[in-house]
Amino acid sequence: MTILAFIFAVFVLGGFVKGVVGLGLPTVTIGLLSLVMTPAEAAALLVVPSLVTNVWQFAFGPQLIALLKRLATVCIGICAGVWLGAGMLTGTNSKTAVMLLGVALVLYAISGLLSVRFRVSPRAEPWIGPVIGVATGLVTAATGVFVIPLVPYLQALGLEKDDLVQALGITFTVATIALAFALAKDGMLSLSVAGTSLFALAPALLGMWVGQHIRSRIEAPTFRRWFFIGLLLLGLHLAARPFM
Repeated sequence: MTILAFIFAVFVLGGFVKGVVGLGLPTVTIGLLSLVMTPAEAAALLVVPSLVTNVWQFAFGPQLIALLKRLATVCIGICAGVWLGAGMLTGTNSKTAVMLLGVALVLYAISGLLSVRFRVSPRAEPWIGPVIGVATGLVTAATGVFVIPLVPYLQALGLEKDDLVQALGITFTVATIALAFALAKDGMLSLSVAGTSLFALAPALLGMWVGQHIRSRIEAPTFRRWFFIGLLLLGLHLAARPFM
């Protein structure tokens, strides 16, 4: 299998997962691509597919303006965190980035398998939101993945299902743009990389379209459980790889 064929297959899978559960594209693609390249290179390939699919996810919905206002401080925090952590992902020690990525995937998988659920009261949002945003930005800058601690926080807000999917799209879009600027600043978004990232858009959209159309035919709890088990195994492998 050539590298382009592997990239195609990974983005189809990542898009499929996102189509079914509303998230997972960056987690799946960066995790799997990091088996054959550095996390920074994987994150650079993700930029176009992540941006387009997340805009697609949040742009159409009745709560867009309300959610933008509610999540504004979280989004600002994400940008600040990525700025503070700029260079961590693209530094010379790629083994550390791989290990951190593995740890992030393990933590996310464990929280999903244990069905950990928190609750954040509206009164606490004004100060917890920015903290979560900065923490997510730092994790994004170090690993290219922006699910921890953002996704558990959004789930803790008690949003309706459609609103949660839209909120994920909004915050993931902001994280993608912030990461893209950081990668471009460090010279990771060359024309050739941008072209490959554009190539990856088609399989991501294909996978997302298929996932959305068969979502009702899949038992969501079972799918999510196996998704997190696979993520856990991948994370453990990546976390241990620098020591092998």
